[in-house]
This record gives sequence, C-alpha cells and structure tokens, in this order.
Amino acid sequence: MTLTNPEAIDTEPTKPQAQRRASGGGLGRYVLVRFLLIFPTVFILVTLVFFLMRVVGNPITASVGGRLTPTQLQERLHAAGYDRPVIVQYLEYLGQIVRGDFGTTVTDNRPITEIILQYGGATAELVFYALIVALVLGIPLGMLAAYLRDKWPDVLLRALAILTYATPVFFGGLLLKLVFSVWLGWLPLGDRASTRAQLVLDRIDNPTGVYIIDAIRTGNGQIITDVLEHAVLPALTLGLLTAGIFLRLVRANMIGSLGSEYVDAARSRGVREARLVRTHAFRPALVPIITVMGLQIAMLLGGSVLTETTFGWRGLGFELNQYLSARDFVAVQGIVAMLAVIVAVTNFVVDVVAALIDPRVRF
Repeated sequence: MTLTNPEAIDTEPTKPQAQRRASGGGLGRYVLVRFLLIFPTVFILVTLVFFLMRVVGNPITASVGGRLTPTQLQERLHAAGYDRPVIVQYLEYLGQIVRGDFGTTVTDNRPITEIILQYGGATAELVFYALIVALVLGIPLGMLAAYLRDKWPDVLLRALAILTYATPVFFGGLLLKLVFSVWLGWLPLGDRASTRAQLVLDRIDNPTGVYIIDAIRTGNGQIITDVLEHAVLPALTLGLLTAGIFLRLVRANMIGSLGSEYVDAARSRGVREARLVRTHAFRPALVPIITVMGLQIAMLLGGSVLTETTFGWRGLGFELNQYLSARDFVAVQGIVAMLAVIVAVTNFVVDVVAALIDPRVRF
C-alpha cells in the first residue's frame, strides 16, 4: 500500500494560486476584463436605444413632420439620410459614436455633445448630492437597524427603507416642496439658484456648470448658501430613493458580520460593543455597498429625469424631458447613449475600487 503525505495534498495545489496573488496578476487581469466589458455593454445599450427610437418612425417625421409640406419633409429626410435602409443608418450611427459624434437635435439644430457639456455638470452635481444623502442616511441607519435587530427601531427603519424606495420620485419631490417650501417656507421651490445668485454666476469666466464650484470661486458666502439651499430638496428627493437600498444592504451584511466567529472572539477579549459595530462588523459590510454603487449611480441618473423636471433643475434630465415632449428622438437617442457610456465607465471605476478594497472580489 502506498502512503500519501497529507501535507503535500493540502499545499501543492495552492502554490500557483499563492504565486498569482503575490504577483498581483489577478488584479491586472480583473481590471483588464472589466475594462473590455465596457465596449459590449455600451454597444448593446446604444443598439437597443437606436432600434427602440426607430419603432416610432423616423425622427424628422416624429418631431417636425406636422409643420412641413410633403415635399419639404422628403427633402429633410433625404438630407438626414432617413430614407435609406435602417441597417445602413445603424452602421453610420455606430461610426458617429466611435468618432464621439452623438448627433444633432432636430428641433433646435444643436450638437448633442454641446448639450452634454452645457448641462452635464448640473446632473453630475445633483447625483453627487444625492449620493451623499444616500450614504449619510443609509449607512448609519443600517448599522443601527442591525445592532437593534428585531426590535421596534429595526422594524421602523425597515418599513422606512421600503417606503422611500417604493415612493415615486416625482411624488416625493412634490411632497417635500409642499412641506418645506409652501407650508414652512424654509427652502426654495425650485431652480438651481435665485435670480440674484444666477446673475453673479453667469458673469464668472469659464464657468464649470457645477454651481457649488462656481459659487466657491466667487468667494461670496451668500451665493454659496443660496446654491446649497436650492440643492437640499432635489438631493433629498433623489437620495432617499437609494438610501433605503443602502440601509437594507448594510443591515443584512452587518447581521452576518455580528454573528461571525471573529466578532465573537473580539467580544470575548473584552472589546467594547461600540467598537465591535464600528470596526469589526462594519468594514466587511461596507464592501457590498461599494460593489453595488455603480448600479445605484445608474439608478440616480434615471431618477434625475423626474427630479430635475419636478424642481426645474436645468440638467440633462430636464433637457431630456423637454426633447421627449418635442418628440425630438435624435436628441433623446444621443443623450441616452451618452448616459450609457457614463454608466458603463462609472461601473468600471467602482469595480476596480471594490477589487482594491477587498481582494475576494477578484478571485
């Protein structure tokens, strides 16, 4: 009978994996794969948007067909190339996307890239504020719900999380406006700044489009306060949508962490309960938040359409709604395609950050 050394069985298969981890090859391969996935993701989204827009007909007829004679309409269709086969239009559109050309609007004849540059900063600012609200509310309340598991605060917080997630964005915005603007008079009804502050911001050289940055550049504390006051209600409206998701995610993961063996070992060594929650249980529970943050940013971008329309926040969502009302599907197609690129790149960045924080993500 041949005896086999158990230690050789246990250790030999793990050597290539240990060498791979030590060399950092796993991280490089993970980043490369995630980067390459950007291209098929954008391709699929752009393709879906293109053909869905063509379901309603050609963009020229949909937007200005009723205001043109049949001859003028045919001339516009021929000039724009919409009288050619759809597959030819699709291939040309893909070529434009590769060159960074997302098209030109039909109603006001503006390049889509110009609209993105002009209003993209406003949407990015709103999403940033909303993400702060979601993190500031969702993470601490999720920790509290996990620590007080199955007690009445936990039940109340879980119900609140479901309520904030299920409430339509436009309804939540109108409700906040009614309470804090109409009844209490604490905050402005809408817009990104008051008329006086807007006049000052318009005179800034090379404005960024992000009002808080431009307000700081003025060095005027009243302008900064004015901009922040106008951002409170839109940020709350959009941020509460994601705060409920973060709350439930943190709660579920912290409950698992608090019941783990390393937390029990730390508790047996006399580590204070507050430190157990903040350090030993919270850090592992934070990783899922980072991994899903890319998806939540996509949700925030989608929710920004209704939020910006509700509060008159002149960003990409507001402009997208205006072009939808005008049936300018070229503009809609271009803006949505650009947002798809932004979401894909954001998810790539979030995946890389998650891999750097937790090596388990990439193995």
